[in-house]
Amino acid sequence: MSEAKRQQRAPGEGGRLWAWAYKYLAGPAEGVPGAVQGGSTQAREAWKRDLENRKQWSREQRERKRAEREARRAER
Repeated sequence: MSEAKRQQRAPGEGGRLWAWAYKYLAGPAEGVPGAVQGGSTQAREAWKRDLENRKQWSREQRERKRAEREARRAER
């Protein structure tokens, strides 16, 4: 391989062995029906509910932290 054809890789990115291992051993789930689109309707709905619960928790945490900051500012 000539110097001009070598790709610059970030440290820890791996080389030919890792590329081969990913491609042949841990590649995308092509043989699993519905893997990309999701499984059943119930599974998709459960995923949506879980996502909304996580977003709600994050909103509550942001609001709690904002209230704490405002309380600290008011004490000064």
